[in-house]
Amino acid sequence: MNVLIVHAHPEPKSFNAAMTATAHAALTAMGCTVKVSDLYAMGFDPCSSRANFLASKDPDYFKPQVEEMHASETDGFAPDIAMELDKLTWCELMIWQFPLWWFGLPAVLKGWVDRVFVMGRVYGGGHFYETGTQRGKRALLSLTTGGPPDAYQSGGFNGDIDGILRPIHRGMLQFIGFDVLAPHIVYQPVRLTKEERAVALEAWTQRLRDIETEASLTVGVYR
Repeated sequence: MNVLIVHAHPEPKSFNAAMTATAHAALTAMGCTVKVSDLYAMGFDPCSSRANFLASKDPDYFKPQVEEMHASETDGFAPDIAMELDKLTWCELMIWQFPLWWFGLPAVLKGWVDRVFVMGRVYGGGHFYETGTQRGKRALLSLTTGGPPDAYQSGGFNGDIDGILRPIHRGMLQFIGFDVLAPHIVYQPVRLTKEERAVALEAWTQRLRDIETEASLTVGVYR
């Protein structure tokens, strides 16, 4: 199985980095081929601009979707975008590893979506949801939070975690055709002991060992 891990944390010694390293080791041991896009280490620019493209369809007015369609037709994406598009095409399972910041994705990961999920090649022309270009592939959000589990329950301080993640699950991943697996969440790792962190990493390893047979979530339902 080909696995793409998109990692979004600025600190190489973070628990998120440990989660990515653990996933890479576990999946490789299973015989998977793993590629990692470490967005901060890559210096990935989250800002969409004309730098996404080798040439312009309309040099007088910048409309990203028009330029994406043109680049999809002419193989005209800049090298950094072309490389990520190739990884997206190649993978059978995609894992996003990130801390939940302000109830959403870190800016660099949202910017990766903005620049890589391009019209023409990744979606459009009637290809979305059940007819999306990524049909037959699966995606998994692996994330950490700053608060405890009870803060993310229905009626909790921050609200239902499924509702928080729905715009990502539905509006990004399922929109382009991915089948979505249940999220893997480690709550407030900053407050865990060294031993508790080790247990959390082992639980991640154990889940990944059975990932090839894990059932996807029902489309649109995350509970």
